[in-house]
Amino acid sequence: MTSPTAVSTAAINSPPNDKKIPIAVKLAYTAFAALLLPVYLTHYGPTNFLYFCDQAVLLTLVGIWIESPLLISLCAVGILAPQLLWIVDFLGGAVGIPITGMTEYMFDASKPLLLRALSGFHGWLPLLLVFLVARLGYDRRALPIWSAMAVATLLICFFLMPSPRPDAGLLPVNINYVWGFSDAVAQAWMPAWAWLAAMVVGLPALLFLPTHLVLRRLMPSVGGTRVLAEA
Repeated sequence: MTSPTAVSTAAINSPPNDKKIPIAVKLAYTAFAALLLPVYLTHYGPTNFLYFCDQAVLLTLVGIWIESPLLISLCAVGILAPQLLWIVDFLGGAVGIPITGMTEYMFDASKPLLLRALSGFHGWLPLLLVFLVARLGYDRRALPIWSAMAVATLLICFFLMPSPRPDAGLLPVNINYVWGFSDAVAQAWMPAWAWLAAMVVGLPALLFLPTHLVLRRLMPSVGGTRVLAEA
């Protein structure tokens, strides 16, 4: 005979109301990824997938097929706020008023149009992630796991990846803006170590945590934290 606790745990770990991701969404996203991955690898190389947004592309591809609340939640808590900033900067750049300059490459005619068109996923992927989290539920473990992943990625990008340079071409430099918002020159507002420290502390505190709190409040909750709380 199944115990009430087991039934409760199974219900919590299941997608809310047994909702699934439509196959059309899975196929459309897979078609996009099948185009983006080889193009990015050919033009940018594998280090480009150190960008948080590109990590989210890969995690979403897996999460969307296995319908994993945790994988989708990782992407949502990690990129919703940064991509909102990307969208604002892009719209500002489109009208000649860039906010940070982080989307200057989208208006650089010297860069292949296909690459810039594919980069448009920064605008629609956040909307897709909100849809997916609403379907699958938000896993509260996403905040600590993504934060740890992000800090490790920032350290790799700062110490091992190329810093800004004006002649970089398509070579990924200043990945995740660990040297400032420009890919041509490093920021000069503060020492490089202070900027990195601000990123390591500021991203989890100012971007990931607020996103986590919003998702926790607005989305159905799933995952180990909820189970333990109700055990």
